[in-house]
Amino acid sequence: MVLTKEHRSMGNGAPVKKLTGIRHFFAAATYSLGGAKRLLGEAAFRHELGAFAVAMVAFVVTGANFFQYVAMLVLFLLMVAFEALNTAIEEIVDRVSPEISEMGKNAKDLGSLACLCLIIANVGYASYVVFFSKLFGI
Repeated sequence: MVLTKEHRSMGNGAPVKKLTGIRHFFAAATYSLGGAKRLLGEAAFRHELGAFAVAMVAFVVTGANFFQYVAMLVLFLLMVAFEALNTAIEEIVDRVSPEISEMGKNAKDLGSLACLCLIIANVGYASYVVFFSKLFGI
C-alpha cells in the first residue's frame, strides 16, 4: 500500500516531507545502516556472521576459486536479508500482538523456517566447497 503525502505522518499529524534525489539516497543508506545495527543485536545473526567468517577462512585454506567466493557471498547476503525480514516480522508481531497467539506464533515460526532453509543452503554449499569439491573433485 502506497501512502500519499497527506496520509504519512510522524504520529503528530504533521505530514512527512519526502526526500528526493541524492538526499533520498543518503537517507535510505542511513535507514539501512540502522537496520544493520538492529540486526547486530540479534544473537542468531551474530552466530551466522561468525559462521560466515569461519567459512571464508576455510575457503582460503582449501584454495576456493573466485566463483565459489562469490556464490558464498550471495548465499550469505540472502541469509542476511532473510534474517532481517524475520526480525522485522518478530518486531511487528510483538508490537501488534504482545499476548501469545496462534497467529503470532505461526508468523514467527514461518520466518524462522525461512532462515533455517537459508542456513542449510549456506552450510551445504560451504561443506561442498571445503570438503567434497576438493576431496572428490566434484
